[in-house]
Amino acid sequence: MDTTTISDPPFQEAYKILLDKTQNNINIDREENDEVAVVEECEVPVIDLRRLEESDSAVREECKWEIARASEEWGFFQVVNHGICSEILSRLRCEQEKVFKQPFHNKTKQDKFSAGCYRWGTPTATSIRQLSWSEAFHIPLSDILGSTTGSDTLSSAMEQFATTVSRLAQTLADILAEKLIGEKSSFFEENCLPKTCYLRLNRYPPCTVASGIHGLMPHTDSDFLTILYQDQVGGLQLLKDRKWIAVKPNPDALIINIGDLFQAWSNGGYKSIEHRVVTNPKLERFSIAYFLCPSNDTVIESCKKPPLYRKFSFQQYRQQVRDDVQKLGSKIGLPRFLTYE
Repeated sequence: MDTTTISDPPFQEAYKILLDKTQNNINIDREENDEVAVVEECEVPVIDLRRLEESDSAVREECKWEIARASEEWGFFQVVNHGICSEILSRLRCEQEKVFKQPFHNKTKQDKFSAGCYRWGTPTATSIRQLSWSEAFHIPLSDILGSTTGSDTLSSAMEQFATTVSRLAQTLADILAEKLIGEKSSFFEENCLPKTCYLRLNRYPPCTVASGIHGLMPHTDSDFLTILYQDQVGGLQLLKDRKWIAVKPNPDALIINIGDLFQAWSNGGYKSIEHRVVTNPKLERFSIAYFLCPSNDTVIESCKKPPLYRKFSFQQYRQQVRDDVQKLGSKIGLPRFLTYE
């Protein structure tokens, strides 16, 4: 049954040739390109951040070490008692649904945010594996914090969320830096300012046309760390030990994952793990992601010697990713910056 609505992007029309060409071979295509079959759902490490406020220093330190270990071993972890109240999350989710329920042509002309914030599909896709069956508003926090449209319910909800999640991101980044270099660091406070970070509202419409299409194709994040709030539909998967693992939704948790920049800065200590979103044939999925990013001219340099990666600016990294996506259809990422390349 066709579940398409007037709010959905025109995926089938835009990618008709790709879909027709691969329809008969999609199962073979998946077998050749997936690492292995997905294992059962599992819960990635869950860390209770309330322990960071305990009077007992040993309890606080153990919590910090758990954050560091999860970043080394998984590159993903969940946090509960994170300080962002359920009312803020529920309000933003409600406003998120409203903005995505607009007719498609209204979303493409959205003027509340910077030009180009609304995105859908994968314009550079040359094969079914590179297609993402999703739409998103990728919004600079500079468009949100202190916005003159604060009376608008969506902008207000986003500003409230962004303010609280920014503090959480700084706390986690500072802990990870301290556990890596053995002392407190001001690097993130100085270089990852609210105006350089991003908020992304995601929607994954139901997809009934083929079972091999991704909601979001496999990738790593080009930031220091990402904080994700997702609904209970599921679909997020991460690659660990060459196996795709389905992350079990936890209604009380936010998901944290390490980005490419932290892997480079930590000299490979913290892992930026490949992850993806799989489509659902019946249910739509919503998520909200916060990306902790530096200014474009910030230089990323391994904090330990010998360095695995040559130093680069965030602007250079972003440009290399854009070039690779344009030429190859997908991101290469950190391997481009290995010192022994």
